[in-house]
Amino acid sequence: MSTEASRARGAVAALFLVNGAMTGNLVARFPDLKAELGLSNTAFGSAIGAYGLGALALGLLGGLLVRRFGSRRVAWVSSVAIAANLTLIGLAPSWLALAAVLAVAGALDSYADIGANAHGLRVERLYGRSILNSLHGVWSIGAVVGGVMGSAAAGLDIAVDVHLTAAACLFAAVALAASRLLLPGPDDAAPAAPGHLRLVHGILALGLIAAMAQAMEDTTAAWGGVYLREELGAAAAVSGLGFIALQSTQTIGRLLGDRVVTRYGDRRVARAGAALAAVAMATALAFPGIAITIVAFGLVGAGIGTLIPGAMRAADRLLPNGMGLMLVGTVLRIALLVVPPLVGVLADASSLRAALLVMPAGALLVIVLSRALSDGGR
Repeated sequence: MSTEASRARGAVAALFLVNGAMTGNLVARFPDLKAELGLSNTAFGSAIGAYGLGALALGLLGGLLVRRFGSRRVAWVSSVAIAANLTLIGLAPSWLALAAVLAVAGALDSYADIGANAHGLRVERLYGRSILNSLHGVWSIGAVVGGVMGSAAAGLDIAVDVHLTAAACLFAAVALAASRLLLPGPDDAAPAAPGHLRLVHGILALGLIAAMAQAMEDTTAAWGGVYLREELGAAAAVSGLGFIALQSTQTIGRLLGDRVVTRYGDRRVARAGAALAAVAMATALAFPGIAITIVAFGLVGAGIGTLIPGAMRAADRLLPNGMGLMLVGTVLRIALLVVPPLVGVLADASSLRAALLVMPAGALLVIVLSRALSDGGR
């Protein structure tokens, strides 16, 4: 492997790490932002909702930007822009200002996501084997590191604006340093997709695969602790272990997943992983208990770890230069606007235990749609 390729892999990994770390720093200070602005739960929730709306409304430009300026420039410039906007979030004086800068953050994050993944796939083609799973694993590590940084800042009573400005400067510097090692020149096109995959069907299927993986993660984050504590009687210190288990195994699965995907292909790995998630969660819901539920969440994390990278790899083959990534990301975000409210509605109509059946159902949908994924790992 050439020195240029290995340096570019390290550089794009640094961008994944930076973007995860900035997210972790911000999320850890959400309670302080809410308290400082004196926002109600509804007001703060709607401000956070602006993030998703910004990503959905403005994220459609991401593929066009990659096509016009190249994945290298979009990846590092958008990362630096996220850092600059992180400072503005810390300085937001009102609900309206906070909602506005969070909407911008969502849009910028979608650009960074498309740019970094497109460049990562470009590096992957030089390697001739899967590396995208490990890059997503590095993002997860960055999110954990950022969360620890943010929690430490909160514990030390460091002002939100001071903390986020310092973090922004640090991560902008890392992104600028990484930009010098990314691959030069225009992006190369990915190999053409197999002719039997129709474009619309392929994009929709890949978007839903990615959405189901993200929905299982988000459902665990939003409802896993509530389920363990309120319906299974877990102690407060135990109720967060479900999400921790999922994040831990998902990160490990991504870091180790490239070797498996290269050998067996995205399609077979996705089917096996989705089957593991479906069986684990269905079993835990059929035989409810604290320990078995936490283990099930962990197995779900292991099962879904390669799904989003695999969907992105296949999307880049369908439509290269960021366009496929943009469209799959759009399908994913639309689906994620539906799933969280759906779980709440089902929980109110029946029980949270019944509502969590959306997780094995989502895994089964992945198995049905997995034909859209690539046979090979690159």
